[in-house]
Amino acid sequence: MTQLSDFTSLRVGGPAKNFVEVSNEAQIIAAIEAAGGSPILIMGGGTNMLVSDTGFDGTVIRISNDNIESEVDACSGATLTIGAGQNWDDFVETTISRGFAGLETLSGIPGTVGAAPIQNIGAYGHEVSEFITRVRTYDRADKKVRTFTNSECNFTYRSSHFKLEKDRYVILDVAFQLRQGEATTPITYAELATALGVSVGEKSSVIATREAILDLRAKKGMILSLADHDSWSAGSFFTNPIISAEIAATLPEDAPRWIQIDGRVKTSAAWLMEHAGVHKGDSVSGARISTKHVLALTNSGTATATDIASLASEARAKVKAVFGITLEAEVNLVGINLQ
Repeated sequence: MTQLSDFTSLRVGGPAKNFVEVSNEAQIIAAIEAAGGSPILIMGGGTNMLVSDTGFDGTVIRISNDNIESEVDACSGATLTIGAGQNWDDFVETTISRGFAGLETLSGIPGTVGAAPIQNIGAYGHEVSEFITRVRTYDRADKKVRTFTNSECNFTYRSSHFKLEKDRYVILDVAFQLRQGEATTPITYAELATALGVSVGEKSSVIATREAILDLRAKKGMILSLADHDSWSAGSFFTNPIISAEIAATLPEDAPRWIQIDGRVKTSAAWLMEHAGVHKGDSVSGARISTKHVLALTNSGTATATDIASLASEARAKVKAVFGITLEAEVNLVGINLQ
């Protein structure tokens, strides 16, 4: 049997009952239908999942379709249709090299294009939903191709219709609308502004912004490296909590706060962890909190999925005990639960 640890960024995960690699739309649909009503697990880069040590008792479909279609207009910019299996950061780099702006703050995020809308990935003040025009999927329930407009995707913070309707839709390709230009929109994150040498609210070069973000992510252990076990992670393990204004008022004055449109408040999961007694380098057997960033739970080389889940559960329990806030996993938990 194929060991899923060979295909995940955390290097953990047991065997798959069935494992299929597909590289075009027809193969994707055929593999889904061949699985019948049995469980399926869609994999792209394997970068946002924690798979149990017992593996997956169903069919794992690893998607690598990476076709790119584009329509460019001097006034309106570009509409790019990208296969779900395309590496996300390679795609971002391509858009910038072609003179398009918008995705630069999402540089360095691991994974594939198909995973991006499911999680509504985001960083440094932007989310991918700002640039998506439509998502084509295969609907397992109705057994047909179905296209979603941006509004039909129901994007919210780190979520979407596809995440809420788990296992029903398999993403085939994603269409993006990007503008032509060499400058970013105003920089809203102080950390990024400092790295760029500009003030918050000022614009910067798209190319310089990508380089700065790649550097910032590397310093936080968020750029995968085969040689650096401190980067063997699934990225940010927990999402930043969005809490009521009443709960936010109970946090210490220096706790980060970002007011949301609905009046709720987003705060920093990393800040909560650090102030609840979670430390860089904390470990459970082979699982370790990155020495670079507390949100990255890593495999130091000998970790099991159980080790990583135990470490995550310990961190979550500390935050709950100190602040009364339950952190939610950003990674896809496959056959495993947190305590």
